[in-house]
Amino acid sequence: MLDLNRLKALHAVSVYGSVGAAAEALMVTPSAISQQLAKLERETGTTLLERNGRGVRLTDAAGLLAEHAERILALVETAEADFEALRGAVLGRLSIAAFPTAARGLLPAALATLGHRHPDLQLQVYEREPDRQIREVARGELDLGIAQDWLNRPMAMPEGLSRATLLDDIADVAVPATHRLAGETEIELSALCGERWISSAPGTVCHDWLAFTLRSADVEPVFSCVADEYATQLALVGAGQGCAIIPRLGLDHVPSTVRILRLTAGLTRRVYAVWRTDAARRPAIRAAVEALRTAARPSGQPVPVLEPALS
Repeated sequence: MLDLNRLKALHAVSVYGSVGAAAEALMVTPSAISQQLAKLERETGTTLLERNGRGVRLTDAAGLLAEHAERILALVETAEADFEALRGAVLGRLSIAAFPTAARGLLPAALATLGHRHPDLQLQVYEREPDRQIREVARGELDLGIAQDWLNRPMAMPEGLSRATLLDDIADVAVPATHRLAGETEIELSALCGERWISSAPGTVCHDWLAFTLRSADVEPVFSCVADEYATQLALVGAGQGCAIIPRLGLDHVPSTVRILRLTAGLTRRVYAVWRTDAARRPAIRAAVEALRTAARPSGQPVPVLEPALS
């Protein structure tokens, strides 16, 4: 009989392209993956990996077995979800990932709620960018993701995934306290023509959205600094290195050297939970989404700081 853990190892190598990447995804050592594959070769009497330069590639037989493994693992997940639903118990292992500001602003309260209400639930938490989350949820490597997109540039959702909105997060513009517009409370984005901008790394959801949004307002983006954390972006704004657009979930602390201005044309990102539709019957999924929604309510989320915090 084929062992599920060995099939999972083979499937991971097929998806990620190498033993090392598969090990990282499954949170084990590369030697553990190699051992599982060696045992699977003995079970099947077939060579599964061939040398390919410095790496390896799957043989035709391994590719065929990996396709079957994907279907088998999906069936196992469905069976587990149905069994949990029948028992109505919130237990087992639940892996959750969130992008950085949600990991800081939503997850702690939600995890505390889950731990209090469902002590038999084993939680595994990761910080991941939205694109990676969606891929990993779709492939079954994550149970639940907390992702985001912007209402003027929504993210495509792969088939087989479901999602629930947690909150709509309004974005404001951060400018240095010495900026010519620092005394305003609300401005048009076009008023910032010619400014330098601070953003996350090119290729990330937020960077690409910011470039798109600025150009839509006839503001040609000139990026002076790259920083992925909003706290770092705010510090750079305070040092006079440029302006930044920051969602309110990321405004848990604003330096006294920064002013936060509302935008007349509101910019909003939608924060949502995403899971595989086949796993929707799992009580653990439903409990986690409920806890996240509670954490996202106005009484549960950080209060947006629209005035400089005291230093």
